[in-house]
Amino acid sequence: MSSLNLDDFTDLIERPDGGVRRDAEARRERLAVPPGSLGRLDDLGEWLAAAQGSVPVRPVVRPRVVLFAGDHGIAALGVSARPAGSAAELVREVLEGGRPVSVLARRLDVPVRVVDMALDCPPETFPEDVVRHRVRRGSGRIDVEDALTAEEAEAAFLAGVAVADEEADSGTDLVVLGDVSVGGTTAAGVLVAALCGTDASVVTGRGGLAIDDLAWMRKCAAIRDALRRARPVLGDQVRLLATVGGADLAAMTGFLLQSAVRKMPVVLDGVVAAACALVGQRIAFRAPDWWLAGQRSGEPGQAKALDRMALEPLLDQGVTVGEGAGALLALPLVQAAAALAAELPEKPEAPREPAGPDSPEGPGSPEGPGGPEGSAGKVAAGEPTGALGTE
Repeated sequence: MSSLNLDDFTDLIERPDGGVRRDAEARRERLAVPPGSLGRLDDLGEWLAAAQGSVPVRPVVRPRVVLFAGDHGIAALGVSARPAGSAAELVREVLEGGRPVSVLARRLDVPVRVVDMALDCPPETFPEDVVRHRVRRGSGRIDVEDALTAEEAEAAFLAGVAVADEEADSGTDLVVLGDVSVGGTTAAGVLVAALCGTDASVVTGRGGLAIDDLAWMRKCAAIRDALRRARPVLGDQVRLLATVGGADLAAMTGFLLQSAVRKMPVVLDGVVAAACALVGQRIAFRAPDWWLAGQRSGEPGQAKALDRMALEPLLDQGVTVGEGAGALLALPLVQAAAALAAELPEKPEAPREPAGPDSPEGPGSPEGPGGPEGSAGKVAAGEPTGALGTE
């Protein structure tokens, strides 16, 4: 379906530098603070050093929140507590500073970038820098039709690659990745269930704004129906994103893979980012080595995806609001790990004792006059040494 050569990512993505990580581990052993006393901060600092290729690790000084936005047609079935097509309202609140991620970003002095991929609103609603990568308005209802055409899926994927290049070229040294969507957790649940080979009920959560039991059952049924459409296309990840994903999810997948190519670490937020990461792992198995799981949201689909990728969340706060807010909470932890790894002093070397009669360099040592090469050594060996050696 796609003219993309996904094998290129397998060839281009390398693991973080193992030699540098060993150097970081050796430096950690020399620090004045006992090994293990900083818990996961030790591992995090060593991971950062390997990702940066630098010992001591450099501070994280230019982080950025990147949010991909889109509306999902499946929301028309009442699977979300928000009205279908209302993601634009959330984007407006993010840009105006009224959402949780906006408050946290101001507090932490981190810029927020929103990328409209498929909002269901006129493109002139938002500034050009927000809408210039848009692929379409809204997406198809994935239980009965494809979310995107083949061309749209490829365009969205490549848009994500382009955004990653823009961030890397601008000097961004770490990205907090999230989504702003309505219906996105349903599409994410389909991807996770398809890639993990599990049932819809195992991955169906309550969403960012918690739904009631009736809506949960509708959501579970929607994931089940979309899952039937997803299984035949599992061998082609871009086609999978076109069938049951969406423009925002396709873009996030491309972004994650290109970030790994550019050696730019990414902190994943909720279930949508985790689902896209799982698709990315299918494309390039080394890519997850460049990603961190910011926090455990409580969404079952996120837990399933992170377990498959062997990513352990840094925090367990149960933040389900999305928009990168939960992952942004983990940023100070990452920065703290970098500071500790770089700035803690090493243990002073033990002073050398002066040479004395019993020291290795003293007269009684093997190398001294009384050692094996001296007369006393020859006496002990039973060798004649003149007057002292004749009896």
